[in-house]
Amino acid sequence: MRDNYTPDRVINGTFGECWIDNDYMAETTALEATVKLDTTEVARTGTLEKGYKVTGITCSGTLKLNKVTSYMIKKIGDNLKKGKATRATIISNIEDPEAFGAERIRFDDVVFTEIKLADWEAGKLLEESIPFSFSGWEVLESIDV
Repeated sequence: MRDNYTPDRVINGTFGECWIDNDYMAETTALEATVKLDTTEVARTGTLEKGYKVTGITCSGTLKLNKVTSYMIKKIGDNLKKGKATRATIISNIEDPEAFGAERIRFDDVVFTEIKLADWEAGKLLEESIPFSFSGWEVLESIDV
């Protein structure tokens, strides 16, 4: 990392973009994806410290959208009625023009784990939060300085 970065180089989330199965999701307001390391405690002798071994990973995230269409209800609901999970590919891109570059990540084997059929309140703009799990990812473009 450069020791002389300036504040304008910090990435602004406003420039984030999202695609689901090649459909550009202009209504996306946030995308979060996390890989959590599953650990198992390992007993050790000669020390009071506990040891841990990584025994798996859990990949999950949440997609937030301004409610504009019924895209997600139809995409997930139509498959659920057939007894199938909806599997998809999500691509995240963040490319602030003042930053050092772009970061683009593809999430593979995405399974949407929840869909709200209705969630509204008078006087409020509608938003959807769709949790998902995934089983692989690839960094397609990274910010390297």
